[in-house]
Amino acid sequence: MDIAKSDDTRINDEITATRCRLIGVDGSQLGLFSIRDAQRIADDQGLDLVEIAPNADPPVCRVMDYGKFKYQQAMKAKQARKNQSRVEVKEMKFRPKIDVGDYETKKGHVLRFLKKGARVKITIMFRGREMAHPEQGLNVLERLAEDLKPFATVESAPKLEGRNMLMLLAPIKGAFDTDDAGDEDSDSTK
Repeated sequence: MDIAKSDDTRINDEITATRCRLIGVDGSQLGLFSIRDAQRIADDQGLDLVEIAPNADPPVCRVMDYGKFKYQQAMKAKQARKNQSRVEVKEMKFRPKIDVGDYETKKGHVLRFLKKGARVKITIMFRGREMAHPEQGLNVLERLAEDLKPFATVESAPKLEGRNMLMLLAPIKGAFDTDDAGDEDSDSTK
């Protein structure tokens, strides 16, 4: 039975050693065997002889269904990738002369992004003569950082890059756990 392999594991006739320590299908140690005898034991059971520790002296081989083993490894790797969390970076753009209502709305959006676990890049866009007063943009960023202090930390301080001023916020772990119970109570009173 030919099996396509992408790794460097040697199976069946590819094993070059003359003797090996053999492990059975159930994981029990069977002892020292010549490769020919170990291959015959694997063939009698309709399974493969797989070299699992080629650098040991003598090498360790195991009787197993190699195709099933590779499939299980692929499924484990797929599950590990699926469970891996990716940190998203969301962006929210502000203007230096933002009004109170717009500021509160955008702050709410930033809070929602942080609640979902995403990092948020805050950008202040300057146009034309607004570049003469970068401190207005800095004031907006500092006000936002202060308002969101219980929920986020400033990962990178405000810095001016061209016509934009940038700041990166990261959510604080567990900051929203206690807040969720408070939100439910306030909704029921409305």
